[in-house]
Amino acid sequence: MSEELIVHGIEWTVKELFVYPNEYIYWSIQIVMYPYMTGLVAGAFVLSSLYHVFGQKQLKEIAQFSLVFSLALLPVAALPLLLHLQQPTRAMEPLLTPHFTSAIAAFGIVFTAYALIVLSEIWFVYREYFVAQAHVLKGEPGLANAMSRIVYRVLTIGAYDVSEEALRVDKKAATILAAIGIPVACFLHGYAGFIFGSVKANALWMSPLMPVIFIMSAVVSGIALCMLTYIIIMEWQAFRRRRKGSGVEASEIKGAEKETINQATRYLLGFLIAAISLEMLDLIFRGYTAMKSWDILRSVMYGKDFVNIFVLQYTLGNLVPFVLLILPGRTLKRTVLALLLVLFGVFMMRWNVVIGGQAFSLSFSGYMHYEIPIIPHSLETFKEGLFGALTVIATPFVLFWIINKFVPSLRRDAHKS
Repeated sequence: MSEELIVHGIEWTVKELFVYPNEYIYWSIQIVMYPYMTGLVAGAFVLSSLYHVFGQKQLKEIAQFSLVFSLALLPVAALPLLLHLQQPTRAMEPLLTPHFTSAIAAFGIVFTAYALIVLSEIWFVYREYFVAQAHVLKGEPGLANAMSRIVYRVLTIGAYDVSEEALRVDKKAATILAAIGIPVACFLHGYAGFIFGSVKANALWMSPLMPVIFIMSAVVSGIALCMLTYIIIMEWQAFRRRRKGSGVEASEIKGAEKETINQATRYLLGFLIAAISLEMLDLIFRGYTAMKSWDILRSVMYGKDFVNIFVLQYTLGNLVPFVLLILPGRTLKRTVLALLLVLFGVFMMRWNVVIGGQAFSLSFSGYMHYEIPIIPHSLETFKEGLFGALTVIATPFVLFWIINKFVPSLRRDAHKS
């Protein structure tokens, strides 16, 4: 059997200087996507909680959307791991035998608990809508209407009481679940930082600040993605209504609410400042302590990965969008550009942690470079290459499109709470 078939990572690892024979870039693009996607889940839920828990009324519309969007993102959080595993059929074992002696097993417990919280909160928020649809579709002709009514009847779980008192209980339950969900969502992503930060054998990963940095950047990326998706969908819907000419004045057709975007931007800037500060603190701390491995780390950060870290991540992904968002006269197009750069910056942070942490050899005398497979020529190069990453990115939008058919998070008349 050839070496290419038995060594994971040999196809995309380029070695330089003295590197041990058994050293490769084992954790590739899917392990970059894993913390990135879990961060989006946590950030989306935190944004929704700003309305449900902290009563930020200006965020009501985008909060309802981000809650449903977090549900669409949730299954995708585990997808990169499944694609990366050599034996994905064993992936259910941590869920079937849960325990806290392993970080991955603990992830199964937290993941399940968080999924139940999100599903329950969505049910309480949209129960009135489910009941209304079940009644509206009653007696409507057509197979599609009959199937939809069955779905809504199942979603009501037999709870048809929509009295004022019942709806008040629903709202209170949603608030409690949102409050409980905030620390669970943060732990869901913070544990990814814990996994990296607790690896003593890797000098770049071993830092007590790693979990906190991951959480803060997760909130930043989640808010940015929800804002970006919200703007695109609402503006597209408004554009279509204007083209159809539905009898309403064009000036009266609303797209993305300006006040909603402005308020969400304020929170995004706050979390972005916190994330940048923590990353700078970690960088300064490493340079000040100058541990034994500092020489090789410095050669990676200020040499081999200088462009990735200081140009792409800090400058293009942090500084530029920060300036774009704080300058006066901010337009919707400028906001969209800033949000895209923020998402790119968080992705580069994950890339630099995962790939950059494997860039130097344990011999401290050599380097390894990751060349992402662009054109797949096998299942392995598909999963661990560009097309595998694009599959992960596209999946939550497909899931959201399906979920939004029954839980219309962006219909302004879908709920009153």
